[in-house]
Amino acid sequence: MLDSLFEYIEASPSPFHAAAAAVDRLAAAGFVETGRSESWSELDVAQGFAVRDGGTVVAVRAGAAVDPEQLRFSVIGAHTDSPNLRVRPQPDTGTLGYRQLGVEVYGGVLLNSWLDRDLGLSGRVEVQRGSGNGASDAPAAGSRTVLWRCDRALLRVPQLAIHLDREVNDGLKLDRQQHMAPVWGLGEPSAAGFREFLADELEVEPQAVLAWDVMAHDLTPPARIGRDAEMYAAARIDNLASCHAAIEALAGLDSLPDDTAAVVVLFDHEEIGSDSATGAGSPILADALERIAAALGASREQYLRAVARSLCVSADGAHAVHPNYPERHEPRHLPLLNGGPVIKTNVNVRYATDAHTHARFVAACDAARVPHQVYSHRGDLPCGSTIGPITASRLGMSVVDVGSPQLSMHAARELGGGDDPAMLTAALGAFLAGP
Repeated sequence: MLDSLFEYIEASPSPFHAAAAAVDRLAAAGFVETGRSESWSELDVAQGFAVRDGGTVVAVRAGAAVDPEQLRFSVIGAHTDSPNLRVRPQPDTGTLGYRQLGVEVYGGVLLNSWLDRDLGLSGRVEVQRGSGNGASDAPAAGSRTVLWRCDRALLRVPQLAIHLDREVNDGLKLDRQQHMAPVWGLGEPSAAGFREFLADELEVEPQAVLAWDVMAHDLTPPARIGRDAEMYAAARIDNLASCHAAIEALAGLDSLPDDTAAVVVLFDHEEIGSDSATGAGSPILADALERIAAALGASREQYLRAVARSLCVSADGAHAVHPNYPERHEPRHLPLLNGGPVIKTNVNVRYATDAHTHARFVAACDAARVPHQVYSHRGDLPCGSTIGPITASRLGMSVVDVGSPQLSMHAARELGGGDDPAMLTAALGAFLAGP
């Protein structure tokens, strides 16, 4: 399972790549890819189909003979995006003989973790239609989307030497505007800048490069670590580990109860609040569930009743107890690496778990024969949140928040337990397949 996760992480330097890699894995399991603007009425929901929109995926597989009167959804939600550095629309900058790229900080980045790392670039680029190899002299109107990555060591954000900041170890302070612009060359900024670089990479003319959603990614590959290789380190564990577990659980289903539609939704933009056309704050999941219900022969009334009897597992990274900072954790809720999936609770609904949904996920862990843990945040620290409360409030659906424990959350490279991916996958599979 860990090797499979490593392959998925390596294939997914951006949310757009993560979505594409998820659909590829589902296609290998027999799922059919379709689009949001296509008709779903003729699709075989029992076979399974998947929809991709940018960095978001919705996939479904249903029982062979679903009775609309008894329909319920078993939903797993996760997110494809991770905190990082994103290239600005006019990024060419620099000073004192260095060529730099202007970047914006995306999400809650641990800024210091991006210092002194070899960084590549990845994302999607909008290119003029008709441009590229074999194109005519008169490109067609409009644009086409190109999924692009460059795994060369292109960028580096160099830290100031300790000799020039003697107090750095007493508290490093980084200004997002001033200190995070990566170096990517020597000389003065010139006409041959980032757009020209993209054009060379894509083999088009510079004027054919219309716009981009491009971000930096760490080039260090995932690795097993520790004396007994019982842990693993990788970029984007939050939240590609949950995406991978959800997709593997759905693709691995042998059968489903006749009343169940198993749905996986991987949202983009969770790290910045989910308010986008493809985030959890959008109608994308509600619309998809209603269309799935219609494809299964359900009326609007039957769909709304199905939502009322359904459950969503919001799968996102959980905080493992940190051995060097135990005082930052609630003393009786100390999740451990390789301790099994963590059920996350918060009475102020930063997590959407309640007693009923908590018990439902415990039952799934028991059915999968994996242990579970419980997390509650310290009362004197602000608690983060997930897509769970957003999904619950948008749909009126019961939700439980869970995830694998990890350290270094939101760093450029994070740390997890080597046994946890398989346990989370097993628990999610039991949830999808269960009553």
